[in-house]
Amino acid sequence: MRSWRKTLVFRSVTMSVVGVMAFGSAAVATAYHNAISQIEVQDLDGLVAEQVKPKDPSDPFKGTPVNLLLMGTDIRDGSNADIGGTVSGMRSDTTMLVHISADREWIEIVSLPRDTFVDIPSCQLPDGSQTQPYRDKFNASFEVGSGDTSLKHAAACTINTVNAITGVTVTNHAVVKMNGVIDVVDAIGGVKMCLPEALHGDPRSARIDLPAGENRLDGKTAIQFLRVRKGTGMGLELGSDLTRIERQQSFINATLRQILSAETLADPTKTFRLINAALGSLSADPDIADPGKVAGLAWSLREIEKRNIIMTKVPVYDTEEGGVGGLGWSPEAAEIFARMAADQPPEQVVLPDAEPSAAPSASGGAGADAGAQAGGDSGTEEGDAGAEPEADDPVESTDSGDTGETAGADDAGAGTGTEQPATPKPSPSPEVLLDGVCA
Repeated sequence: MRSWRKTLVFRSVTMSVVGVMAFGSAAVATAYHNAISQIEVQDLDGLVAEQVKPKDPSDPFKGTPVNLLLMGTDIRDGSNADIGGTVSGMRSDTTMLVHISADREWIEIVSLPRDTFVDIPSCQLPDGSQTQPYRDKFNASFEVGSGDTSLKHAAACTINTVNAITGVTVTNHAVVKMNGVIDVVDAIGGVKMCLPEALHGDPRSARIDLPAGENRLDGKTAIQFLRVRKGTGMGLELGSDLTRIERQQSFINATLRQILSAETLADPTKTFRLINAALGSLSADPDIADPGKVAGLAWSLREIEKRNIIMTKVPVYDTEEGGVGGLGWSPEAAEIFARMAADQPPEQVVLPDAEPSAAPSASGGAGADAGAQAGGDSGTEEGDAGAEPEADDPVESTDSGDTGETAGADDAGAGTGTEQPATPKPSPSPEVLLDGVCA
């Protein structure tokens, strides 16, 4: 039933978009083509050491995993200066590696901490010269590659660095400026966040004050929520980029849930505004900049379970190099990226053909419990796999003391001499959402 409803929603949206394009007004068609023309296409041929070419140019994503590198920039030009103030140069802000599985059953999003010390490989500069390999914090790769002038070369150097330090080959990329986030959030009518406590940003760096409880963030508030590092509430007291990553991941999770919900997809007006805003705010590779190809990728994700959108943290430790404080990646990080490169799902993912477990897990808990070790063995966020249950989903106990038991284990013919195996009972997967994500 749930799958049928999702398919119906996507089919309705698709037919609405097709109808608008085929029979809609000239004004709508003009707006669509204007949005396409706003995309800055970044063809990085010759700049990135490793590139995966599409198997089928007409459908470059079909049957293959997608490794999309999203780079948020702190460039302070034009309207971006109104948000963060005027500062020269090009810097990266937030960088996320998004892995979409080949079977389209799950998505994993890994935030790459900007303050991690990494080996930055040689990168080509806008004047054709090459930089020397050197060691610095990760976000330096964007700035040094840009030569202070080229967003295209900045993206290429960041991709080369990610390929080198993770072993995951980036297949596609997109660069998003601060004002682009505002347009996308406003296009879907704001993003609903449920905050466990009030959040107040330090007015010297971010203008944001939100009460505890349910809030609907508009575009300008959302960008401040993503940028703020200092203040009070939700870890702002620490002034850490790691706690900011947790807040950013909760926002991305909430945004994806809203986009995949009927609230957005069943409303053709919101859907069109979203497409328009997204296309107009990107600098991307030719495939991501092609609306038809992106529409095909979006359609392939139409039945993905929201609980299978996984947010993963890179496990890190504090370190110092050259008298400068920063972060190092724990050994477990290599396991995360090796799994992504092999297109293997995180342990929280629930696949449709997964066999139910008849025995308790080693931890004595449910599948979601295995992923609830923030910064632990798996390096993943606590309960990132969760999504609110559908109305027709069964409600299962979250009592960890009972999750490993099998139904009727004590009375299924025990001691009768004709024992029958107990019917396996699936391990419950109670949803544990990130702070800020509404159930």
